[in-house]
Amino acid sequence: MDIENLIESFSEFKEVKNINRETMMNILEDVFKSVLAKKYDEADNFDVIINVDKGDLEIWRNREVVKDGKVENPITQISLSDALKIEDDYEVGEEVSEQIDFGTEFGRRHILSIRQNLQARVQDLNRDEILKKYSERVGEIVSGEVYQVWRNEILLQDDEGNDLILPKANQIPRDFFRKGETVKAVILSAELKNNKALIILSRIAPEFIERLFETEVPEVFDGLITIKKVVRIPGERAKVAVESYDDRIDPVGACVGMKGSRIHGIVRELRNENIDVINFTENTQLLITRSLSPAKVSSIKVNEDNNRADVYMQPDQVSLAIGKGGFNIKLAGLLTGYEIDVYRDMDDMVDDVAIEEFSDEIESWIIEELKAIGCDSARSVLELDAEDLVKRTDLEIETVENVLSVLKNELETEEE
Repeated sequence: MDIENLIESFSEFKEVKNINRETMMNILEDVFKSVLAKKYDEADNFDVIINVDKGDLEIWRNREVVKDGKVENPITQISLSDALKIEDDYEVGEEVSEQIDFGTEFGRRHILSIRQNLQARVQDLNRDEILKKYSERVGEIVSGEVYQVWRNEILLQDDEGNDLILPKANQIPRDFFRKGETVKAVILSAELKNNKALIILSRIAPEFIERLFETEVPEVFDGLITIKKVVRIPGERAKVAVESYDDRIDPVGACVGMKGSRIHGIVRELRNENIDVINFTENTQLLITRSLSPAKVSSIKVNEDNNRADVYMQPDQVSLAIGKGGFNIKLAGLLTGYEIDVYRDMDDMVDDVAIEEFSDEIESWIIEELKAIGCDSARSVLELDAEDLVKRTDLEIETVENVLSVLKNELETEEE
């Protein structure tokens, strides 16, 4: 590689990495001085002049003029007689600046070393800039284009071509992306791994929902509405507690929008994840009541010593409070910070039979499926029709019909 090609490579690095002129000049000067230091044992008396735009490179060696026979270090000193050969008016004590012929002084090995050193320095600088940029943006939303899809992760690239990783574990269960698609995610972390910048994204973090609300709801972005807490089971359900310090603003209504216009965009981005927006309150009982929506609560007993709450409601509301797979009551507990137990009102327990009493006729795994949706007694199961039970559980219609028949016959026999 000759000097002209080396100079051309400077411009290539500058264009590709988008490094500003001052930084590029400093890098080049450091690289050349390191090579000079290796060749001459020191580089302090050398000036490196580079014009990246024009492709000019000049190296000047500065030496002090000393009397003939008094030269102790030929790198930093020059005899008067030799100095006069360069210019006939030099005197002892003056400084001689002499340009070095790069092609003569440096061979191919030195030039290759300069290029490799330059490449490494530019890569390190670019890596550090990426880390700094994304470290400052942790928790923010970023968009990237799918570049490669692997089994355990997806490689995205941002607008500047930087690599971003979206692990499978940080994707919503129903996520499916193709190469070239644009994906939104929140920046989870920016760290150094194997000397490379590793930017990890997430679509399941609660912050992702917060940032989506800021995007879709102007009042949240402006700070008029505050998101107090977000809890979610990615791909299934989320609960968002919001609060407004302006009495004129309905925080829930503003977040949902006219006919759900604002929240629909968020739900679509989250692959149809159900989102309950709740008006936050410092009143524990009221917050628990709101968090169990859409179920209606009759009464609540709160034990603040062990953070437990006993919630009583009508039998037909129990399954709504628990929700499919127990998601609703689980999220309500996470949102409020209380372990919630749901009970039917005692008046409704008359002439009812616990579902476990039917273990001889109904298999245990079926009983567990029914209890998971809040149906822990015969009447609580019979209050739902077969189609509802199929939708809320993983049971087949034939199994559900058999269970209903067994329970109905047992209760009819007891009534008789």
